[in-house]
Amino acid sequence: MLKNKNRKGAGQALYNKAKNMIPGGTQLLSKRPEMFLPNLWPAYYKKAKGYNVWDMDGTKYSDFATMGIGACSLGYSDDYVNKKVISAINDGSMTTLNCYEEVKLAERLIDLHPWSGMARFSRGGGEACSIAARIARAASGKDKILFCGYHGWHDWYISANIQSKENLNQQLLSGLDSKGVPSYLEGTAIPFLYNDILMFENLVSDHRGEIAAVFMEPVRGNPPVDGFLEKIREICSQQNIILIFDEVTSGFRKNPGGVHLTFGVNPDMAVFGKALGNGFPISAVIGKSDVMTAAQDTFISSTFWTERVGYVAALATLEKFLKYNVHEHLIEMGNKVNASWISASKNSNIDISIDGLEPLTHINFNVAQPSIIQTLYTQEMLKKKFLVGANVYSSFAYDQRVIDKFSDAVHEVFSTLSKALKSEKAIDFLDSEEKHSGFKRLT
Repeated sequence: MLKNKNRKGAGQALYNKAKNMIPGGTQLLSKRPEMFLPNLWPAYYKKAKGYNVWDMDGTKYSDFATMGIGACSLGYSDDYVNKKVISAINDGSMTTLNCYEEVKLAERLIDLHPWSGMARFSRGGGEACSIAARIARAASGKDKILFCGYHGWHDWYISANIQSKENLNQQLLSGLDSKGVPSYLEGTAIPFLYNDILMFENLVSDHRGEIAAVFMEPVRGNPPVDGFLEKIREICSQQNIILIFDEVTSGFRKNPGGVHLTFGVNPDMAVFGKALGNGFPISAVIGKSDVMTAAQDTFISSTFWTERVGYVAALATLEKFLKYNVHEHLIEMGNKVNASWISASKNSNIDISIDGLEPLTHINFNVAQPSIIQTLYTQEMLKKKFLVGANVYSSFAYDQRVIDKFSDAVHEVFSTLSKALKSEKAIDFLDSEEKHSGFKRLT
C-alpha cells in the first residue's frame, strides 16, 4: 500500500490521465514509470540540460539512469549539436530535394568502418533493424534469421515468440506477446544464446541452406569468450550467411564507431542508432556493397528518412566524439560509477554483481527479493534527487563533482538497503509498489 500519497507530483497525475488515452501509457516500454518506481516516478520532464532533468513540478534531478535510453551520450541539449540543428531548421529541414548531409553522413560512417561500402538511414533503432533484416533476406534469397539479443518491436523479431512465448525471455525482455504478428512467420526468427557456440552450431546444422542472416549484438552484458565472435564470423562465411551486428545500443560508447572494432571482427552489415544523434532521431544501416545493393531490389522508402535534422545532428555528434575522445570519458565515468557501487556494497555487506560495457553498466542485487531491493534503491536515490534504475548510461556531461555526489548518495542508500535486508519484510520499506520487469499489460 502506498504510504506517502502526498509525494505524487504533477507527472504522476498526468501519467494516470495518459493511461486512459495512450495504450500502454507511453510510447516506449523502457520509459514506463512502472519500470522504475510505480506511482512515484516523476514520469515527465519540462527541461533537460547536461545531466540534469527538471520534472513537471520544477524539481531538478541528476540523471544516473539511462540518459534518454542511451540516446544522449554528450548530455542533454548539447550546445554544439543544438547550434547545428537550429541552423539546419532555419535553412529548411524538409524540401522536395534531398539534403546533402545524408551523403556526408554515409561517407563519415563508411570512413569509420573501412569494411563497409554503403549506407541507408532511418529514424528509430528497431526500424533500422527491420531494414537490415529485409536487405539480408533480399540479398540471400532466404527467409530464416538466427538472432541473439534485443532487436526491436517489428514482426520479423517478435515472430520468435509465436512458437514459444518464452523464446525472447532470455534476449533482454520477457513477457513479449506475439499477438498481431502473422502466424505464417512462425519459425522464421530463431534465437540462440550469447557465448553458447554449441547451440549456435546446432541451429546452423538444423537449418542448413535456409538461413538468410545471423543478427546479433556483438556485446551487451558479458564480453565474448573463447573466440565466440570469431567463430560466429567463420561459420557465417563458410555457410554464406550474412552476419549483422546490432550496434544500436553499443555503438560509439567504446570507440568512435562500433564496439565490434575493438574485437577485430567485421560483420557484413551493422546497425546504429541511439547515441548517433544525441537525442535527435537518426539511425543507420551500413554494410558491404554486395549486400547493401539488394536494397534496390526491394522497396525500402519513407518520407521522414529524408528529413534534415537527424543527419545534421549525427554529423555534429560524431564531430564532437572524434574531437574530444568522448568514448574515453564515457568509459572513465562508467568505471567510477562501478567503483561507487563496489565500495558501497562492501561497506554495507550487500552482495552485488556488475555487468555490461563500462559506459553502459548494470547492477545486480544478489539478494533475496532482488526486485524489491532494486525498487528501494531507486526510491531512496530519488529522494536524494537522482534518477536511477539498474542501468547507468554514462554521459560526457558527467564530471567529478556529480560523481562524488552520486557516490555519497549511493553509500547512504546502501545503508538503508542493508537495514531492509536485515528486516523480516523488506517490502515494508517501499513507499510504492514493486517495480515491473519485462512487458506487462497495464490495465
